Amino acid sequence: MKRIVYPLIATALITIVPFLSTFEKGQDIVRGLFDFSVLALLLLFMLVRDKATFARKPLMGCIFATLFLVAIADLQNILSYKGWSIGWRIVIPLITCSIAVVLLKQIKTFSLRGVSFFLFISLMSHCYLNQFLPSQPIFEFPVAKWLARTTTSPEWTRKHLTDEFREKNKATDSVSVTRYYVDTTRSNVIILIESWGIPMDSNVFARELAVFDGVLKDRGIHFRMSSRTRTAERADLLDSAWRSPGRRDSLYMPNRFAGLGYQTSFFFGGDSTIQWRCHYIKRIGFQQEFWTDSATSDAVMASKIDSLLNQSDSLKQFVAWTTRDTRFPISEDVAEAEKLYYERLFGTLQIVADLAKKHPEVRFVVQGDHEPILSPLEFQRKFYRRWVPFVVLN
Repeated sequence: MKRIVYPLIATALITIVPFLSTFEKGQDIVRGLFDFSVLALLLLFMLVRDKATFARKPLMGCIFATLFLVAIADLQNILSYKGWSIGWRIVIPLITCSIAVVLLKQIKTFSLRGVSFFLFISLMSHCYLNQFLPSQPIFEFPVAKWLARTTTSPEWTRKHLTDEFREKNKATDSVSVTRYYVDTTRSNVIILIESWGIPMDSNVFARELAVFDGVLKDRGIHFRMSSRTRTAERADLLDSAWRSPGRRDSLYMPNRFAGLGYQTSFFFGGDSTIQWRCHYIKRIGFQQEFWTDSATSDAVMASKIDSLLNQSDSLKQFVAWTTRDTRFPISEDVAEAEKLYYERLFGTLQIVADLAKKHPEVRFVVQGDHEPILSPLEFQRKFYRRWVPFVVLN
């Protein structure tokens, strides 16, 4: 058991101490608990220490030097978010790496096959659990982040906005903005636009927002922890969360509004098994669910919402709707995918704008679930990664 626990403790030491040494209240950095590269290097260090019969000390020295460089790269990644220089903090990786090696001095290693198996199981566990807990990954991958940050890779530009762009578009790092704009004095419609991301071409983005002229009350952009529709649906509808002894509790807006006397309804133009919605939509407080047996256009679903809003005289409504016209895959051809995507997107945005104009007494909060992640790679690169727009209408 020690052969598993102690390397994890040593890895956590190297991973967490630099983060804590630069921590500031209010910062929002998604970060893994263990550095996967560090874990692999520590296990390799132990393997060479106990098993090598040739050039053992030089190999151990090379591994320790590599470990130190990885720890420095990790620290630089953290500091880059804040715009700080490394300066005296360079001693932090040296101290943590040295302590980690001393901590493992009396711990016996696995065989090479055992090390490989342990790393494989660890990585698979990370990938699986990241589906459900994207806000707290198990592993950190600093070398990949460092390379993306220091090279000309477009991926770094896609994920990190300039200060000018952030200010111009009212950027917030919060993953949930709906709760700040819902209105408890009237009906609310919360709309999640499938694959509506932020194009890197600011002129295209401006044309998208222009669709809402006349009903636009506020707008901005915000960050997503993961690029999944089901995660966005739950994050957008979260009202509050708190810790109870031994567990974490949360309250979703449909539950809160139902308690205020609202009728709560969820709309989706497809089957309830898509994105596993049948497992969580009712649990978060929706009294009514409107599904269809086959793929149904956004225009048809908007007409259903329109009818519901027309029928409610004194009963206030809380409606959530996830669109689907812009759902990928659309086409494998990049040019055709781009053409069809924007045709459908502008069509859906216009449908939403028209619905808001028809019901000025209703508050609308509209946002994207994620950028077009299932589109051809060349088209994906035209969008900021994990940033989505939101607009508040009426």
